[in-house]
Order: sequence, then C-alpha cells, then structure tokens
Amino acid sequence: MSIRSHIDDLRETVPPDVTLVAVSKFHPAETVREAYDAGLRVFGESRVQELVAKKEQLPGDIEWHFIGNLQRNKVKQIAPFISLIHSLDNERLMLEIEKQGAANGRIIPCLLQIHIAEEETKAGFSPGECRQFLEEGKWKVCPHVRIAGVMGMATFTDDVNQVRDEFRQLKLLFDEFKTGFFRHDTAFKEISMGMTGDYPVAIEEGSTMIRIGTLIFGDR
Repeated sequence: MSIRSHIDDLRETVPPDVTLVAVSKFHPAETVREAYDAGLRVFGESRVQELVAKKEQLPGDIEWHFIGNLQRNKVKQIAPFISLIHSLDNERLMLEIEKQGAANGRIIPCLLQIHIAEEETKAGFSPGECRQFLEEGKWKVCPHVRIAGVMGMATFTDDVNQVRDEFRQLKLLFDEFKTGFFRHDTAFKEISMGMTGDYPVAIEEGSTMIRIGTLIFGDR
C-alpha cells in the first residue's frame, strides 16, 4: 500500500476535528513529501538536527511539531519556525523557550507533557508537579510562551482498560487546568494523546491531536 492509501484509510477513522500529526522522524524528506502530496500539513519530529534539515528541503507551509525530549541548548535552532512543542516539562525549558521566542519576535505554543504511563522511561511532569508548576505562575510572565494544552503517552501494553484509564486521567487533568488556570484562555484547548497502537481509544477519551507514524509511513 502507498502512503497516500494509508492516509486515506486513516482519515476514515479520524474525526475532522482531531489534528493528525504525521510522525516523520527517521524517515527521509522524500517520504515526507509523499505524505505532503497526499494532503498532510502537520509533521512531528523528535530530533532537532533532523527537523532543521527537513525544513530546508520541504515546502514552507508545513506545520512542524516537536514531539521529543527537547534540550534547552537546542531550542534556539527551532524557535524561528516551530508551530508547537509537545514536550514542555520543566521551568528551565520554559524560560529558554521564552528567551528564544523573544529573540525571534514570536509566541511559541507549547503543550505540558504529563507522565501518565506506568513506564519510568516516559518523560514529563507528574500530575502533582504540573499542578505546582501552574500554581507557581511563572508561566504568566512569559509572554512568548503560549501554553496550549497537555500531552501524554499511555503505557505500551495490550491492556486496553489500562490505556483508557491513563488517557482518561490526562483528560481529567486538562479539564482541571482549564477550569483552574485557563478558563478564559481560548488557546488552551489541545489534548495530544494517542499513537498508532492506541489512537482510537485516545479519540474516544477526548484527544484533539494524535501522533501517527507507523500507520502512515510503515515500519522504520
């Protein structure tokens, strides 16, 4: 099957109000171009060097999302163009994004990455840490950082009930933060959860943004 046919199949199962982020990491620019030609415009990368290289080779109307662990010393390279950072998980990273956003005259949208899985290897704030981060309020004095929602990854397991519970936990946190901190902020609206193996459950539990790689591009 072609990339285009994979995308067509996906579109039949993804509601139009859910953003499809094509996870293009480790795939060459020509493969990304096939997905672009099939109509996709939002692509996710997890390595800064690879992202910058692809941006140079591909059309300028692509929305690039950064979906991996972001090191502070790499923010400068993506700050001029990045559309959304999915992995804001500490105050020092936020301050660096603010600094580079200011240097580029841009407001950079970010998602709060929250650790909802049982696997220790997953990054992100714990729910309590994220609550504390918001309560301390330093984000309010970072005008070049726009907190646009939350992101989380479920445990890699065949137990659908566990995955559902973890997604439900993230949705509840989103609702809590929306009510408590962002009630009048229309930008705080995204719940980035769901990947190739679990995106239907994520959509059922309220995801607004899914990150799909294998179902589009095949195995790496």
